[in-house]
Parts: sequence; structure tokens; C-alpha cells
Amino acid sequence: MARKSKRQRKTRSAPPPAPPSRGASDRNKAIDALMALLGERSFDQIGLAEVAGRAGLKLSQLRAEFGSTLAILGAHMKEVDRAVLAGGDEELADEPARERLFEVLMRRLEVLAPYKAAVRSIMYSARRSPGLAFALNAMAVRSQRWMLEAAGIGAHGPRGALRAQGAALMFARALSVWIDDEEEGLDRTMAALDRGLSSAERWDGFVGDICAIPCALRGPRRRRRARDEEAEAA
Repeated sequence: MARKSKRQRKTRSAPPPAPPSRGASDRNKAIDALMALLGERSFDQIGLAEVAGRAGLKLSQLRAEFGSTLAILGAHMKEVDRAVLAGGDEELADEPARERLFEVLMRRLEVLAPYKAAVRSIMYSARRSPGLAFALNAMAVRSQRWMLEAAGIGAHGPRGALRAQGAALMFARALSVWIDDEEEGLDRTMAALDRGLSSAERWDGFVGDICAIPCALRGPRRRRRARDEEAEAA
């Protein structure tokens, strides 16, 4: 049965919330412009000149901040990371890791809510473009490293890299439900996220077993080497 969030969720039957103001810097204007354009058309139909025009910037000003529309999208994802990390809940510290990560990812969806149309657009574009999908996956893995750390789950080393990749794929599946979930309370989205976390727990246990194999193999080798050295010394 899907876990219910401890925090009250805003109703999704109302119009989506307006994007928060990022400030008036050229960088922020460019990010806001791209996200607005993504709500109107696909990623491959948006050029840098159009972003600059929507942002009220000269191309030279946009170039000073970004080198591509993909870089602008990456900056947006970084801002989302920062907003999620700034909204930590200390009351969750004693909760199981699964519950902590569930809350962190639901908080991420809350931050993304004003950009739902843009998220839907970019996901549809990625389905038609393997190159875009690959680039988005790399961004998502970086973001999920931070989400795991926010939940108190280690994301360092080889095992952490696998965890982050698994979390990115799991969250992408939840996003595919969320973009069309207009129900009050996001029950379908939370159910999808809960199922994903169940799978992730099993996967993490499997990864742990795999990572333990080299350590188990090193033990016998050390013992054999020690016996050989003792024999030579004798």
C-alpha cells in the first residue's frame, strides 16, 4: 500500500502555482525564459535567439552566461536541487531511510510543480532524442546524488554511483506518472514513487552483495600471501 506523506499536500485540482521569482540577473532571466518556452513547444524547436528574445537579453548577454539551451536547462535543475536542499525537515532524522528519501523526492515534486508543463515537454522530447535522453540522465544522476545525501543515504564511491543512477531511473518513472496526475493529493504519483522505492531497496541489497564480493575475495588472498611469506622466512 502506498505510503502517505506526513506533510499536507496542496490540492492539484487548482491551477498550477506560478513559478517563483528568481531575481533579475541575466542568468535567471534566461532560465525563466527557457522554462516558459518549454511550456509552449518542444526542446528541439527552441533556439538561443528565441531564449534571448523572451528573456529581454542581447545574444551577447546570453552568451556570457550560457553556451547552449542544454546548459540553461542544467542550471534550472541545479536551482531545483538548491530549493529542495534548503527545505530539509529535521523531524525526519529518526525515520527509516526509505521514508526520508520519499519525503525528499516529494519535496522535489513540489518545487517542480510550477514547471510541470515544461517537465512534460522535455520528457516527451527525450523520448524522441537519445542524445537528449543521455544528457538528461547525466543531469538527473548528479541531482539524485544530492537527494540521496539529503536523505542521509551515502552517494559516494562506486556503490553511491549505482545508487544515484538507480534513483534517477526510479524518479524518472515517478515523473512520468506525475506529469499527468491531476488528482488531489497526488495519490497515483505517491503510489508510483512508493513502488519505485520498494524496487530500489531490493536493488540496493543486490548491489551491496555484489560490492561485498571483492572484499571477500581479498581476504583469502591476504591469508595465502601471509602464509607464503612465513614459509619463505622459515
